[in-house]
Amino acid sequence: MEIELEPTLAPPGAGLPKVELLIARMLFALRRRKGNRESFDAHFQRERELIHKLAARCDAESGAQRVLIPRVRGMEDSSRNWSVWMTLDHLRIVNGGITRTIASLGKGVTPPGKASTAAVKPSSSASASVAGVHEKSCDTLLETAAAIPELKTAAKYQHPWFGPLNAEGWLALAGGHMEIHRVQIERILEGLHTRAS
Repeated sequence: MEIELEPTLAPPGAGLPKVELLIARMLFALRRRKGNRESFDAHFQRERELIHKLAARCDAESGAQRVLIPRVRGMEDSSRNWSVWMTLDHLRIVNGGITRTIASLGKGVTPPGKASTAAVKPSSSASASVAGVHEKSCDTLLETAAAIPELKTAAKYQHPWFGPLNAEGWLALAGGHMEIHRVQIERILEGLHTRAS
């Protein structure tokens, strides 16, 4: 009987390689300068729809299978061995955090505490039921942002990689974050297909 060993990955919160982080900061700053509420909403919604279609290809069992993939640019090494359901669980956790941050900044209040990439890792036991919770987290994020008249808030909240962001910056981040994990789900599905072949 073959025993699968857990891969050795960097610890949660280890961040990105320095050069990659520098490039990510420049690209994100450019996206924020060129974009606006409408483009950030559209990016988020587009990635959400793609993720929904990808996840729909999984049944309860395949969606729960962890697949070790090459690291996606913009993603920590510790996230390389997730299942599709774990990825959706991570997205719903992050979407919830971004929603609370946008709501707070929209009221002129900086949220307490500190944002942490290590604190938003998913449950290894995430199941197919997370798909509906993820969809709800997407709805709530978009509804919360839409209810704030001015997203270019004076209040800001520190992101561990991108520094202090206003509500618009957090909305811009949400779509880019979804895109990174959409690529991750594509690679997980490719890995599942390879296993089945």
